Amino acid sequence: MTTPLPKDPTASVREGAKDARPEGGRAATDVPLLAADALGKSYPLPGGGRHQAVDGVSFTVAPGGALGIVGESGSGKTTVARMLVGLVAPDRGTVTVSGRPRGTRPPRGRARRLARAREIQMVFQDPYLSLDPRLTSTQCLRTALRLHGRDESLAAELLDQVGLGSREADARPGVLSGGQRQRLATARALAVDPSILVLDEAVAALDVSIQAQILRLLADIRRDTGVALVFVSHDLAVVRHVTDDVLVMRHGKAVEHGPTARVLSAPEDPYTRRLLASAPREGWDPAAAADSEGRS
Repeated sequence: MTTPLPKDPTASVREGAKDARPEGGRAATDVPLLAADALGKSYPLPGGGRHQAVDGVSFTVAPGGALGIVGESGSGKTTVARMLVGLVAPDRGTVTVSGRPRGTRPPRGRARRLARAREIQMVFQDPYLSLDPRLTSTQCLRTALRLHGRDESLAAELLDQVGLGSREADARPGVLSGGQRQRLATARALAVDPSILVLDEAVAALDVSIQAQILRLLADIRRDTGVALVFVSHDLAVVRHVTDDVLVMRHGKAVEHGPTARVLSAPEDPYTRRLLASAPREGWDPAAAADSEGRS
């Protein structure tokens, strides 16, 4: 019998997220697992000059912790996520994992590159960015496991961990639903046994009911494996219930940073207050929110 999903996509994950500190896998310590120090990134403009996409952003994530990065489109949050995993090289600042700097260039040697990949994995909004459309779900996971020297038989365990059954195991990404593809992409990232998962708008394109399933899955994975999460999203309701701390970005800068419960219940920065005021909720009046935005 299927349990009905709540209308609120985050309602079923609230308690799980609060108790999602790892039971096994990686013990929490006082040493930050992930640290970003004064990250900066700019891009050239067509007419000359440069656009400062990220400007002096710093934060830490504890082992098994969960950080939300929020802000409107163009705030720089995705650029920060890409710098964390090495897809974008920062102009300045450093990213360290367990106290070890992640250089701006890929390390030499296959073994070192694989070791670096095992530190941080990314789950994208569009799962096709990390899935080979020619491979079945099982083949996709076995390929990742083999590449990193892990037992290929773990593919079945990973599929079960993310709630995919035998039918999905033999299916290619093109015939899977959006939620199933996101589950597979998550399993693909977990196949290398990372310490950190960076999720960039990983539930933004999903239906409300599927969002709830994926968020419940992430809370369970975090509790069971001890993996830390960096959750990039524009959805404050999601961030409120799946993260411990939140970083609010605007125009490339961090305008507020602290415990999620405190920041989203008693924000100190005017921009954070405007974000909260404009978020849809019960009784929300979009005209009033727009008017409030215009006056601020």
